[in-house]
Amino acid sequence: MSGITRYIFRQLALGTALVSVALAFVVWLTQSLPFLQFIINKGLSISAWLKLTMLLLPSFLSVILPAALFLVTLFIYNKLTVDRELVVVQAVGVSRLGMARPALISATAAMFGGYLLTLVIVPNAFQAFRDLQWSIRNDVSQILLREGAFNQLGKDLTVYVRGRDKNGDLLGVLIHDTRDAANSLTIMAERGAMGRHDKSSRVVLFNGSRQSLAPGTGNLSVLYFDSYALDFGTLQNTPEGRYENNRERSTWDLVRAKASDTVAPHVAAKMRAEGHQRLVEPLNAVGFTCVGLAFLLTGAFSRRGQTMRILGAIATVVLVQAAALGAANLTGKDSLFTPLMYVVALLPIAAGMYIITQPDWRFSDRRTYPLGARTA
Repeated sequence: MSGITRYIFRQLALGTALVSVALAFVVWLTQSLPFLQFIINKGLSISAWLKLTMLLLPSFLSVILPAALFLVTLFIYNKLTVDRELVVVQAVGVSRLGMARPALISATAAMFGGYLLTLVIVPNAFQAFRDLQWSIRNDVSQILLREGAFNQLGKDLTVYVRGRDKNGDLLGVLIHDTRDAANSLTIMAERGAMGRHDKSSRVVLFNGSRQSLAPGTGNLSVLYFDSYALDFGTLQNTPEGRYENNRERSTWDLVRAKASDTVAPHVAAKMRAEGHQRLVEPLNAVGFTCVGLAFLLTGAFSRRGQTMRILGAIATVVLVQAAALGAANLTGKDSLFTPLMYVVALLPIAAGMYIITQPDWRFSDRRTYPLGARTA
C-alpha cells in the first residue's frame, strides 16, 4: 500500500467510524425512547433498559455503515480536490483507479463487516432482544411489581406491594390466590423476595399469615409463618412458545422458506425476500462508494468546487436505494423478482467501476487532452 493510499485510507476509516457512531447514537436515541415505558410502568432498572436497547444497535449499524462511508467519501475526496491534492497526485502519474483505491479498500472492508452484521450478529442480537423483551413483559421474576397497585398476574392471582427496600425486596405484600377454587388463599407478609424455580416464578414471604377457607365447612383457617414460599407457576407463555420474528431467523432458513400448513404462501415469500435482502444489503457499501467516486473523480477541475457533482451523487444513491426498496417489495410478493434485487445492487458497482477505470484525462479551459499528451 503506497503512502498516498495509506494517507487517504486513514482519513476515510476515521471519518467513517466517527460518522457511523454519531448516526448510530442518534438512531438509537430515537428508537430507545418508546422502551422508557418499561422503566415508568414496570420499574425496570436503567441497566436493564440499556441492555435491551443496545441489542438493537447492530441492526442500525448494518444500514448506517454504507451511508456513512458514502458521505465520508464525498467529503474527503471533495476536500482533496479543492485543496488540489488530487490534482498534484494525478499530475505525477497516478491513475484514476489508483486514486480510488483507498475508498475501494474501505468499501470492501465495510462490505465484509456488513455481512458479519447481517448474517451473524444482527439475527443473534435481535433474538436476544426479543427474548429479553418477552421476559420483561411477561415474566414475573424479571419485571418489578408496581408499588401501591394491585397487580393482576393471571386470571386468578392478584398481588399488592406497598413498596420496596434498597435491595429490591418487597415490603407490605398482600396476595389473593383463587387458582384452586376449593381452597382460595389470602396471604399477608411484612416482606418478600421474587425468584425462579425451574420454569416458574416464586415469591418467598417472611413474617406473615395465610388465611384460607376449609373445604366443605367454610371455616376460616389462619396460619402464621416466619417464611413461606408461594409458587406462581408459569403465568405466561415461555419465550420458546412465542412467534419467531423473521429478523431473528437464520439467513439459510429464510432463503429456503416454503409455504406449508403453518406458513402461508405470502408469508414464505416475505421470508425469502428478507433472506435475500441480507445478502444484498452489504453490497451497498461498495455500490454507494463507486457512485461517489464516479462523480468526483471525473470531469474538469473547478475552483468553484464540486457542488453539482456531490448533489448528483447523492441523488443517484437515493434513486438506487428507492429501486432497492421497490425490488425488495416486489420480491416479497413474487419470488420471480429475486434477481432484480441483485441487479439493483450490482449495477452501481459495475457502472462506477467502468467509469473509474476509463483512461484519465487532463482538462484545460477549452480543450481536452489525454494524460501525457503535449499541448502546442
